[in-house]
Amino acid sequence: MNDLFFYGTLRHLPLLQLVLGRPLSRLTLSEAKLKDHAVYSVRGEAFPMIQPERGGVADGLLVQGLEPEDFRRLIFYEGGFDYDLQLQPVELPDGSVVEVCVFFPEPDLWSPGELWSLQDWADAWADLTLTAAQEVMGYYGKADAVKIARSFPSIRTRAWAKLGARKRGTGDARDPKKDVIVHEHTHAYIDYFGMQEVQLQHRRNDGTMGSVLNRNGLMQGSAVVVLPYDPGRDAVLLVEQFRTPVFLIEDPEPWMWEPVAGMIDPGETPQQAARREAMEEAQISLKSLEFAGEAYSSSGSSTEYVYLYVGLADLEKTIDDGGLASEGEDIRTKIIPYAQFMDQVDGHGFKDLPLLSLAHWLARNRDRLRGA
Repeated sequence: MNDLFFYGTLRHLPLLQLVLGRPLSRLTLSEAKLKDHAVYSVRGEAFPMIQPERGGVADGLLVQGLEPEDFRRLIFYEGGFDYDLQLQPVELPDGSVVEVCVFFPEPDLWSPGELWSLQDWADAWADLTLTAAQEVMGYYGKADAVKIARSFPSIRTRAWAKLGARKRGTGDARDPKKDVIVHEHTHAYIDYFGMQEVQLQHRRNDGTMGSVLNRNGLMQGSAVVVLPYDPGRDAVLLVEQFRTPVFLIEDPEPWMWEPVAGMIDPGETPQQAARREAMEEAQISLKSLEFAGEAYSSSGSSTEYVYLYVGLADLEKTIDDGGLASEGEDIRTKIIPYAQFMDQVDGHGFKDLPLLSLAHWLARNRDRLRGA
């Protein structure tokens, strides 16, 4: 059996070609229908599910002429989403029926939403899905589908950040397509973070191409950092949590006092993420957000891009049960009068760089915020 019926996102031909890793010209593609089934969106997700439904019809794409390597790549990609292959009869436009393989999710794995539309999905999510699939397939042959499934939320977060990065420019006339030569690009490691290695040359200031450099980057999504400030009480709120990298470097104080912070989820704006994280970590509702800048947090080692805010709020209480249990967070908060806060900043009492950046921004803008 070398034929497959696709009812979901793999009907989008650019995605199918990316997953297969080869042009589609040697395959036979036909519209087809799987009767007594229907395709629904998955609640809270950007992909669909199929389920039996008497009288329903699932529109799809029949792909014929697949090779064993195509199946291995498809099973790797779909296996990360907990799908299994099943034989089903599908009907072609001429009325003939053929038995082909179909990817089905595990029973009761997801909850169905509304009937799914390929066009609506493509308008909203195709670019993100293609970008995420590039990373997923970069680990083909290097990681198993179980690890990809565990890492997929982070992969999508990084994909959302990459879409934002492509629009980020300040007017530099140099063109990476002409002024950077990539000799080898490797997806080296995948888990919550990813690690990519590259051998490249870039054009030097004198106009010549430099020597081949071996470099790597910690692949992360974009993040928001927000310092809650109460102008009436003239006080800030900080959160404390255990930070594993600080522990791994053998710092004796891996519990860090920081602003509220978190990754920007796919489909979110930085402002939406800031408000969500303030509620999740500190259980506070922000009245308004003051933009305090945006930048790469450590451009020599990481892709993380950070959006900085001061969030105006009524700071009335502290908590010791903040964060999401599903993410292993154990967060407490404290409220500090502004003068005491700045004394600690000046006395080098904090070790979080975004916190120091926001403290200095607040010092320059405090009178305006209090006047407002």
